[in-house]
Amino acid sequence: MNSTRMRCDADVIIIGGGLAGLTASIHLTRADVQVLLLEKQDYPQHKVCGEYISNEVLPYLQHLGVDIDELNPSRISRFLLSTAAGKTVESTLPLGGFGVSRYTLDQFLADKAKSAGVDLRQADVTDIQFANNVFTVTTATEQTYTAKIVLGAYGKRSQLDKRLNRPFASRESGWLGVKAHYQADFPDDLVALHNFDGGYCGLSQVENGIVNACYLVNYRSFKAVKNIDSFQQHVLRKNPFLNEFFATATPLFARPLTISQISFDKKSPVENHILMCGDTAGLIHPLCGNGMAMAIHSAKLVSELVIQFFNGKLANRAALEKQYTSGWSAEFRTRLLTGRIAQTVLLYPAITNVILKSLQRTPGILPILIKQTHGKPLLV
Repeated sequence: MNSTRMRCDADVIIIGGGLAGLTASIHLTRADVQVLLLEKQDYPQHKVCGEYISNEVLPYLQHLGVDIDELNPSRISRFLLSTAAGKTVESTLPLGGFGVSRYTLDQFLADKAKSAGVDLRQADVTDIQFANNVFTVTTATEQTYTAKIVLGAYGKRSQLDKRLNRPFASRESGWLGVKAHYQADFPDDLVALHNFDGGYCGLSQVENGIVNACYLVNYRSFKAVKNIDSFQQHVLRKNPFLNEFFATATPLFARPLTISQISFDKKSPVENHILMCGDTAGLIHPLCGNGMAMAIHSAKLVSELVIQFFNGKLANRAALEKQYTSGWSAEFRTRLLTGRIAQTVLLYPAITNVILKSLQRTPGILPILIKQTHGKPLLV
């Protein structure tokens, strides 16, 4: 261990305790890297999220000692897509997946991280400075921490992005996310994506038979109503499948959760020498249903390179940043591009109807398209 590591409060500071941050903290700690994880919220918390995860991450999670079966997740093998008018196409999912809520999964991973020896603290990070090859991280309570490496895993959008002068943070985004849980009669092996004017809504089971309904809508469609209940009644329910679901489902939240200013602009995986992972590095369109798996995959990618850096297998910080940037691009660039194209297409009903008719005639194409937004099993 070099002298710089000895002087710092931790080898690695991770900012954000979501899927990417928690998974990376477990991975690094298992490799004897000293990790300080700073998360501004306490656990558990519900989050606006589709809550479906591709099975591609299961081998990696099992390697880390994370047994998803303990959470009683749903096991998902089928995909259904509908247009706003109710026309459908269905496919098997090439790898399949599972459904589990962020409320349950984040708490589970946090407990695993603490058991592994991660120093997990509740703190709101307000500033990150890099000088003399060391990071200084400052919190809202003016506490400071130092480390040789900082990972940014603080989610889709944060004040930190503006502080770091990330280009997307200065641009307004026209997307709103809404999510709630329901008790409903819904197949436990299905993830369904239902279009409506201005967006789409995903339905799937999470643990214990609960159904997650999460939708993304652009402000052009939403601003005419400006009320979630009215929007759900007068816009979402024009889709016959969503009408049937919301007519019979019993809400489990007092009010749906919302998140605004969701940006799908391109981001850099390295900013001011901070290694970004999960949604902080790049956000795939929710219709692809693979954001959670990408967050976990990015944790694996960054953790392996950070371990190589500390073991002297990467010559310097520049080599680490170059390897991570190229590795991120190789793993996720095609997925993100496919997501952007698919979302653009699905927001035009006439085009969606034409594509749906083509998929109905040649159903074997849909699994191929799904593979473009998913990865192969993460072997370790």
